Amino acid sequence: MVENARSLNIAASLVLLLGITYILGPLYLTFATASQSYEFLLQRGLAWIPGDQLLNNVVRIFTETRIPLQMLNSLLVALSQAVATCALSFLSAYAIVGFRAVWAGPVFALILATIMLPLDIRVITTYQVASNVLVPVNWLLDTTGLNGVIAQVFGAPLHLEWSVLNTHFGLIAPLVAHGTGTFLFCQFFRTLPADLFKAARMDGAGPVRFMFDILLPLARTPFAALFVLTFLSGWTQYLWPLVASSTPDMQTAVVGLARLSPNTDGAVPDFPLIMAGALIVSIIPLAMIALLQRYLVRGLVLSEK
Repeated sequence: MVENARSLNIAASLVLLLGITYILGPLYLTFATASQSYEFLLQRGLAWIPGDQLLNNVVRIFTETRIPLQMLNSLLVALSQAVATCALSFLSAYAIVGFRAVWAGPVFALILATIMLPLDIRVITTYQVASNVLVPVNWLLDTTGLNGVIAQVFGAPLHLEWSVLNTHFGLIAPLVAHGTGTFLFCQFFRTLPADLFKAARMDGAGPVRFMFDILLPLARTPFAALFVLTFLSGWTQYLWPLVASSTPDMQTAVVGLARLSPNTDGAVPDFPLIMAGALIVSIIPLAMIALLQRYLVRGLVLSEK
């Protein structure tokens, strides 16, 4: 039994070593390419040996590109999305689990259905809504016949338009509502003893006080886990910022990295500059994971009771 366990440990260590090599290999190649010059790339191609041009390429990122401003956009979008998603998920899960209403089951099922419809699938309809968020008001005016009355009085029907495209609100709002956070909090709330709710009522704590004074401190671990996951999702989001932002000053860092490649045919991209930008853009999410890793693991496994 000891020999079998030792063999199993060796095999597991080899698999783990292969996995680490598979992950760190591209990262090392990114670092090595970012430390080379564009002329070296044209002459010898990608190199596995680091050069001495990393600082120069980093300076070029901050002076010749809009990556710094786009990183601020990414930070604003990711932080706002994470905070709004955590708050909305916490409140919706508390309403479903805490109040035990008749409609809780169907509403929870509808919320979970959003997991099967990510933004990448409904990007066209989301773009149509963001281009004019007042479409429901226009439909209501036409359906109720108020537009006919308005046309008789003023000579033309009323048509309202409000586009949130190319704005921070338009980048953030479609990413907020998602069923994953509600599911995570619901599963955590169900691990709490039922007597906790009864004891709070006996002590005179209403639903709002119970939520802030008791439930919120207990949920700090899944709150941190969901915050990290949502922040990383908002930071790495590509399709929606690409569609919703039309100017470089409103684009996020991931979109800005893609824009560093030349559009002309036959032109060799400045891979050292692009890789240096990738290293800079990766600093914030890597720091987030390093600081909140223990909360991420504990929150996902729901170890706290």
